[in-house]
Amino acid sequence: MTGPEFPAARPGADDRGEALVSTGIRELPRPAKSGLAGSVDWSLAARTGTLLVPSGPKTSRYSAEQAVVELAAASRRAEGPVREVSRLLDSSAIPEARIVDRPGWIAAAAESMAQLTGTGVESGAKGRFAGKPAGLQAGAMLAFLSTAILGQYDPFSGPDGTLLLVAPNIMAVERALGVPPSDFRLWVCLHEVTHRVQFSSAPWLADYMQRNVELLGEAGDEPMADVLGRLAEAVRDRRRGIEDPAGGMVGLLRATQAEPQREALDRLLMLGTLLEGHADHIMDAVGPAVVPSVTRIRSAFDQRRKRPGNPLQRLLRALLGMDAKVAQYVRGKAFVDEVVDTVGMERFNTIWTDAETLPRTDEIGEPHRWVTRVLG
Repeated sequence: MTGPEFPAARPGADDRGEALVSTGIRELPRPAKSGLAGSVDWSLAARTGTLLVPSGPKTSRYSAEQAVVELAAASRRAEGPVREVSRLLDSSAIPEARIVDRPGWIAAAAESMAQLTGTGVESGAKGRFAGKPAGLQAGAMLAFLSTAILGQYDPFSGPDGTLLLVAPNIMAVERALGVPPSDFRLWVCLHEVTHRVQFSSAPWLADYMQRNVELLGEAGDEPMADVLGRLAEAVRDRRRGIEDPAGGMVGLLRATQAEPQREALDRLLMLGTLLEGHADHIMDAVGPAVVPSVTRIRSAFDQRRKRPGNPLQRLLRALLGMDAKVAQYVRGKAFVDEVVDTVGMERFNTIWTDAETLPRTDEIGEPHRWVTRVLG
């Protein structure tokens, strides 16, 4: 994967604080054809997102360089506490994190989506414009998301996945919160490293995700009237005050889906809720011995999540369902907190056994039901 890295060995920054390097976005790999093949040109999405992405925070070359060095060190330092607290004692070597800027994250995210969904556009498969409109739309969405992502573990790139840390966003948030930069950087790394340990300890998770994504992409031949009927019912539910828990565009997508696709989406949403909730639990459970200002950081971070932002940001967040996602992560952490408090971390880790031990939709809000079903 190529893309503009946040400065490392020889940093250079312009007056916007962005790395002075070539974007170097290449054609993304063309994975095996799936039900979604040709629907999104992810190479175009990466190029579009890079053109549209807003600049990062203003910073000096020295500060940018120090952030890269400290984030790389923090990602390694986080491994020990995460393995100890989670009891997921990963025996593999500690991989190096990739420290990127916003365009670098866009390029990496686009490539990951191409591999996950199998939507690389095949030459001549559907004409020269295959996947272009969706690619432009996806690029605009990636540009917006790239301003909010602090870090990400990508299980679909490389033999052992890739841990990405978006340096300019981390610097922007730590400044906005007024928290100690070293503590905040380690705190973010604890969250992202937890995701790496989750997938390395339960290798079946990546295949499980991919199978459900493939199921979402299976083309159906049902009458359009049936699809429109489900959408109309969803609109009527909203008018009656019955909201889809997914929210935003995801909620509208879910409303149009046939039952197999809706179930696949629900499984992915529940998995995301668990993974994020578990990571939030671990990052806070590590405690002040490792992150002295952890309580202060959590309080400030949660307050920031509640702030509405400007009108355009509110609209985009609503359309993308990001507020619903934040609510899901809160529910996920509450689920993990309660189960761990009830049965301990060792028994909680039964959850990583296979797909049947993952929480179901009706169990996230009522953890005792999961405990009864899985642990007896």
